[in-house]
Amino acid sequence: MKNEFTNEYGEGVEKPAIFFSPGRVNLIGEHTDYNGGFVFPCALSFGTYCLIRKVKRNTVKFASVNMKFKTEVKLEDLDKPIGREWVNYPIGVIAQFLKKGLKPDTGCDLMFYGNVPNGAGLSSSAALEVVTAFAINEMYGFNLERIELIKMSQKAEHEFAGVNCGIMDQFTSAMGKKDHAIFLNCDTLDYELVPVKLSGVKIIISNTNSPHKLDSGKYNERVAECQAAVQALKPYKNINVLAEISLEDFRTLQDKIENEAVKKRARHVVSEIQRTEDAVNDLKAFKLESFGKLMNDSHNSLRDDYEVTGTQLDTMVEEARKIDGVIGSRMTGGGFGGCTVSLVKDDAVETFIKVVGKNYETRTGLKPEFYVAEIGDGVHRVE
Repeated sequence: MKNEFTNEYGEGVEKPAIFFSPGRVNLIGEHTDYNGGFVFPCALSFGTYCLIRKVKRNTVKFASVNMKFKTEVKLEDLDKPIGREWVNYPIGVIAQFLKKGLKPDTGCDLMFYGNVPNGAGLSSSAALEVVTAFAINEMYGFNLERIELIKMSQKAEHEFAGVNCGIMDQFTSAMGKKDHAIFLNCDTLDYELVPVKLSGVKIIISNTNSPHKLDSGKYNERVAECQAAVQALKPYKNINVLAEISLEDFRTLQDKIENEAVKKRARHVVSEIQRTEDAVNDLKAFKLESFGKLMNDSHNSLRDDYEVTGTQLDTMVEEARKIDGVIGSRMTGGGFGGCTVSLVKDDAVETFIKVVGKNYETRTGLKPEFYVAEIGDGVHRVE
């Protein structure tokens, strides 16, 4: 990356600073974050690197090892998106600083490199936003708290990428801790770091290589359906988000929601919030078999009630569950393609990768990729 940086921008007086922000995998708690519910993600050991060097001019240059498009933008123009290019993620973040009256006093050269597979549902976009926010904050001495940088990164996704995401991805990328998962209340942002002690068990991420496209409208459609469910339930239970109704109360009131699709969406969210709480308690008590069953139930609900899985994710999960030694398997991320996450006993990992890979490719014609997940730290300066 240093070589790429020098090739692109030349030798400078100063060496570039290097920052890193991780991708994430969500163990359970899907599509609950924008409904004020619980999620249970962990940061990964792969993510996005940012090299940054301040320069004496009034423009910011953007380049990436992964993407061909590069550009140079005047400081005063860093509040406008550029077509549908990848640079809208970092530009969207810098725009949030400008909104707060925090304008960089000079320009800079930026170079990004990500080893999170794009479109895999492991939050490459959040890693890019968070690493930009952290780098700009530190290099220009703006001294904003991490939580503020998280919220700014989320706003960048809303305003510059057009995805009405919850806060889970940015929060995990910023606050992750090695060998811990984050039990996060997405409404209050209260969180607990829970040690992930998986004796004799690995977390396997299976990439369907069917990229998910969250900005295609389906994600925002689900957000709107959840809001419609809240409005339908409001006369009977004064709630502002679905997380404010218990599973018991929902079962009593669900028939007040006349639209069948909206009812199904709400049923997934409310049951998933309960599953996430139960799963965290199971992990703390080392009840991995019970945790795995909740993962399976989560996928089934995402498939049947939330309808965000699709052929590739369902096929991957079906094949995973046939393998002896698989404790649980589910889709992870926004859905509509991307990855699954499975808990697999150590002695079954090799079989899992070989057999699931072969059977998935036979059924879908797509060649999958597998990653044995290592849980890493959140955003930090590398050097």
